[in-house]
Amino acid sequence: MKKILLILLFFISHCGYQPIYLNKNTQNFEYSKIISEGDSEINTKIIKKTSMKETNNISKKLYISSFYEIKGTSRNSTGEIESYRTIIKVNLETKDKNNKAIKSKIFLKEFSYNSKDNNYELVKYQNFVRNDLVNKIISEIIVYLNSQ
Repeated sequence: MKKILLILLFFISHCGYQPIYLNKNTQNFEYSKIISEGDSEINTKIIKKTSMKETNNISKKLYISSFYEIKGTSRNSTGEIESYRTIIKVNLETKDKNNKAIKSKIFLKEFSYNSKDNNYELVKYQNFVRNDLVNKIISEIIVYLNSQ
């Protein structure tokens, strides 16, 4: 029984699976120019966490456009907001040296939540939601860029 278990463990551990975050050095996404517009904090976080770099040897340009919004979605009888929706939209577009679009993709994440009694707690929670949504978009961007 132990031999079968060892053999099974050997085959499972050597199946070739590698997580996408295993080796950061293999994920250098290089572009001749990275142009960003919209929310600069979101764009900077995306560029840093995906290891995007500008290099003269490459003929592709990357355009990042981000949008961030918090909407009040419902109000009570006194007019106070009871629930919110945070929306983050990132448009990624790669272009060749002649500015002809190679690939383009829009990443959209939304999250709805109830208001808090304390404004400090509400702002703290909204920042947490924003960071969480940006991290989810970054994960999707890494998978997308690895598939190119």
